[in-house]
Amino acid sequence: MNVFGRAKKCFDLNYVQYQNQRHKSKISCDPPEVQQRLDLHPKVPQHITLIPTVTTKKNVFEWKRGFDKLDKKGHNLAYDFSDIKSSTLSERAAIKEATRCLKCADAPCQKSCPTQVDIKSFIGSIANKNYYGAAKTIFSDSPFGTSCGMICPSCSLCAGSCNLDATEEGPIKIRGLEHFATEVFSKMGIQQTIDPCIPVPDKPDRQICIVGGGPSSLTCATYLARLGYTNIHVYEKEEFLGGLCASEIPHFRLSMSAVNFEISMVRDLGVQVHCNCPLHTEGITIEKLLSEGACAIYLAIGLPQPRLLPMFKGLTANMGFYTSKSFMPLATKASKWGLCGKKAMAKNIPRLHGTVVVLGGGDTAFHCATTALRCGAKKVFVAFRDQMCNLHAVPEEVAMAVEEKCELIGFASPHKVHLENGKMSSITFARSTQQDDGKWIIDDKQLTTIPADFVITAYGSWLEDENMIKALNPLKLDKGNRPVVDPNTLQTSVENVFSGGDVTGLSGTVVDAINDGKAAAWHIHCLLQELPFETKCKLPRFHTNIDEVDISVELCGLKFENPFGLASSPSSNSAPMIRRAFEQGWSFAVTKTFTSNPHSAWNPQIERTERSGYNLGPHQKAFFNVQVSSDKSVDYWCEALVELKKDFPEKIIIASISCPHAVEDWTELSKKVEASCADALELNMSWVECETDSGKPSIIGENPEYVQEIVSWVRKSVKIPIFVKLTPNVTNIEQFAIAAKNGGADGVTVMNTLMGMIDMKPEGQTKNAQTELRCSTIFGGLSGSSMRPIALAAVASISKAVPNFPILGTGGVESAQTALQFIRAGATLVQVSGAIHNQDYTIIEDFCTGLKALLYLSVRLPDWHGQSPPQFKQQKGKKVHTLCNNAGEFIPHFGLYQKEREKQMTELHVNSAGELLSADHTTVPDPPPLTKDLQIPKINDIIGSGLKEVLPHSEIEKREQLVALVDNDICINCGKCYMACNDSGYQAIEFDKKTHLPTITDNCVGCGMCRSVCPIIDCIKCKNHELCIFLFLRSSNIYATELI
Repeated sequence: MNVFGRAKKCFDLNYVQYQNQRHKSKISCDPPEVQQRLDLHPKVPQHITLIPTVTTKKNVFEWKRGFDKLDKKGHNLAYDFSDIKSSTLSERAAIKEATRCLKCADAPCQKSCPTQVDIKSFIGSIANKNYYGAAKTIFSDSPFGTSCGMICPSCSLCAGSCNLDATEEGPIKIRGLEHFATEVFSKMGIQQTIDPCIPVPDKPDRQICIVGGGPSSLTCATYLARLGYTNIHVYEKEEFLGGLCASEIPHFRLSMSAVNFEISMVRDLGVQVHCNCPLHTEGITIEKLLSEGACAIYLAIGLPQPRLLPMFKGLTANMGFYTSKSFMPLATKASKWGLCGKKAMAKNIPRLHGTVVVLGGGDTAFHCATTALRCGAKKVFVAFRDQMCNLHAVPEEVAMAVEEKCELIGFASPHKVHLENGKMSSITFARSTQQDDGKWIIDDKQLTTIPADFVITAYGSWLEDENMIKALNPLKLDKGNRPVVDPNTLQTSVENVFSGGDVTGLSGTVVDAINDGKAAAWHIHCLLQELPFETKCKLPRFHTNIDEVDISVELCGLKFENPFGLASSPSSNSAPMIRRAFEQGWSFAVTKTFTSNPHSAWNPQIERTERSGYNLGPHQKAFFNVQVSSDKSVDYWCEALVELKKDFPEKIIIASISCPHAVEDWTELSKKVEASCADALELNMSWVECETDSGKPSIIGENPEYVQEIVSWVRKSVKIPIFVKLTPNVTNIEQFAIAAKNGGADGVTVMNTLMGMIDMKPEGQTKNAQTELRCSTIFGGLSGSSMRPIALAAVASISKAVPNFPILGTGGVESAQTALQFIRAGATLVQVSGAIHNQDYTIIEDFCTGLKALLYLSVRLPDWHGQSPPQFKQQKGKKVHTLCNNAGEFIPHFGLYQKEREKQMTELHVNSAGELLSADHTTVPDPPPLTKDLQIPKINDIIGSGLKEVLPHSEIEKREQLVALVDNDICINCGKCYMACNDSGYQAIEFDKKTHLPTITDNCVGCGMCRSVCPIIDCIKCKNHELCIFLFLRSSNIYATELI
């Protein structure tokens, strides 16, 4: 007997013994060990629960998550430069948040974005798991989209205008979604390229000089390079690019890996970079650049010098005084991994101690405050002259500082600083008061003194360096030594010199500066090409090799630009609608089914169902449609076909027709449609009735003999391709596909709507939502993503039963990823309707970019799941570490355990080599180097490629045993797996009373119920094991020697 046979025999023997012992009790009762596991399982309460208040107050600390507001000290943040942004999202959170977005018409969020990013479009792409499409949309309008996703004050811009702010759930986390999408794209390792379709400008080699290496400058360089200019030079005073993003924004707010990625995309376009080249009378000057042949200059150098009150002049860092311009670069350069290729070292961090007072009320002031805590400060005050509700800082920055125990002091104006032995000892504030006319006065009689070991001022910056000011000659400057510019074109007093960003005084944030670079690039292009500045902007979009992937399809002699088309549905109800769809990029359209006797429209025609739960708005999972055919005449449609085909010769138009069971009707209508330039016919027989021999009415589409007969009639009448739309309301759909093929059809559309009933109200009726008129509950056709499992099964079964028979898949195609499922199951093309109901025709852009990315990444990154990178251990999108106590037991992430974790993490922030580990945010492995010989598959090459994985139950390997494994690091301790396993599985999970950690027991059979209800991606995985290995791991009576 072999190893497997002996193992199975041992298992059978043990199983019999176990069952004999179990049956000593009642067979309908759980065995004792299971009853113990059910101790925490929910039960219907018979009485109220009473626990003393004092006990609950004590217990709450055992379960609390997050910062403890009653803990006045907070936890030690020294050297902790890990991500603290509340906007950081995991893939789970990003998809969940994106599905909330309404994709509003004339979206106010986009109107409130300085760079005019198409926000609803990229959020829609995230909801469809098309992260490349989302990143492409973002980078098209904002080349520094990753930085914006981390630091943009969205609450006062895009998110502040979100229409959902009028609802209880609040606005969309737009910034977090932008960060998520661009960061996922950065892990794909794909370079930016110049779109080959962009016309080359006249004299593209003209020299363009850009002074400054920050976001505004690099944005300008990016757009000029996308336009085709090949001689672009960027001059930066530092040894690195990135401007404030690299040197003054702390690592826990903006990682250097994000900045370096955006810089790399600029370099991808061939932009030449010159570091250590400051604007200075002894370095780069405007006059020098013009004399050396620069045809255009863009100046974006920021405001490098800090504003100082007279009382602070002469103070130095040795005395305990910093400005934001001296403190933040020190802390940032020391803590950012990857800045100039260096590691983040603890020894280079500014050493603070005791009490630090930060002066200012803007974002920079709060950056200084939270950074000071990480540099050793024990207590931090933020003092400002205004009141709390009028702070310039965005609410998130303020909230984070308060959460980290920074104390805020309002109405405080610096009065005097006090030194002892040449060191800062305290600072005195005078009360500032705002009068009714808005002016501020300082009351020197109301004084408050605060001990301070360090003072950091964050009062903004300006330009006062004489050598820099002289280097700007011959530009006209204002009183603040800033270039005077046209606010619309950013043109200075010198015709071919433009300026933007902080140096002009027109921009106050990074996103403003990015938009300045964008505007300057277009107006420089207009100047060089001698175009009026009023010329409509045509800056190129973001482009990579993914955009060059060919997704065209050939079917029945017809060439389709892409595999996406309108299904015969309300979305193709008229010729103007089809025209608009073609203009957006759909490659084909199937008209709404029309007949020689059109029906008048019923009302209501479309009903939302509660198949989606009580979800209102977009992302409905199911619709009921009672409009079986078009209310327009045959003549209307024939005229429309001729007109559309003339205007869109490259598009494919499929006419959906239906007739009674009469050869004359089918023959006449099909000939008339063919003569009207239709490329193909779709025969819809799913709702037409005829009388059978018994005299009872029957749907002709539910009788294979009728289907074959009608197809043969039409086949004899026309030469264009014929597709039969199959109904799912049958037992064996394969026989209908066979009947269609035998009748002469060129393919089938799989499938029509499934018969169902519109949701019934408690009183047994339904209600018209628009008119509030009561009407009877009726039968209708179910469509939407709820149909996808049924449609996929039908496509796969027909593909197996009738090989090489073309299929047009429809029924739940809501994204590129779901479309690819249909294609791999055997469909050549897919038809879309429900997804359009949920959004609009513009989703075609998301479908196309998503499909191209999926095909490209299947070769480029085969370890990824579509466009989803490998999951890392995280909670709330932030990396977590596996920590154990002295007994080797795992430490959970809540209550008193969290305190223990914080204590251990404090010791891990700096390793033995002095490196700041918490400053390294890397979570996804770097992709392999790019190669030029990637063989990206074509659509026709992958049709049906997944069928080999589609097996009936009889062919599944019975010996494979699945075992559930729980990852404690990402488990949120909800116990859903425990409850589902108890009442819907095999009672195989224990749930610890103290740690709330689930443990898989010997009863596990790998059914997958726990994984199915788990709310966290990849928290529970089912692993394959051979039965002998499974027995070794799970049976206490079998030893390794018995198996080997």
